Amino acid sequence: MGLVLALLGTGLAVALAGVGSSIGIGYAGQASAGAMTEHPESFGRFLILTALPGTQGIYGFVAAFFLMMKINLMGGVPVDLTLAQGWSLLLAALPIAILGLVSAIHQGKVCAAGVGLTVKRPAESMKAVVLAVFVEFYAVLGLLVTIFLIIGIKV
Repeated sequence: MGLVLALLGTGLAVALAGVGSSIGIGYAGQASAGAMTEHPESFGRFLILTALPGTQGIYGFVAAFFLMMKINLMGGVPVDLTLAQGWSLLLAALPIAILGLVSAIHQGKVCAAGVGLTVKRPAESMKAVVLAVFVEFYAVLGLLVTIFLIIGIKV
């Protein structure tokens, strides 16, 4: 049962952060596609803003990799986890799962607004990126907490 809980945490880290990234990229991508109809020369600027919410999905993958390594899922026979260890690993996955989901969605909204800024003032596009990075910061903290928790759990 402990292994099942750890695997659930692994799945949640990837799935929730990935869903958030998909939604966030969707917001920014829609804004970028609309803006490119009149400003195709700004594709590179729009691409950066569209890609930024995708990083949370990558963070979820990194967390899942750490979890899989912790339980030896990639090295042969998985570790026989107690119920407490399984719950601990599941809970360790939640910071990046939840923060990845929420921050990617909000970062997508900030990036979509940044596309509007870029359309009106192309020289100011990096300010839009900086604003989006502020949202990203909390996903990075979630990933770090998840990694520290995984490392600290004895299996």
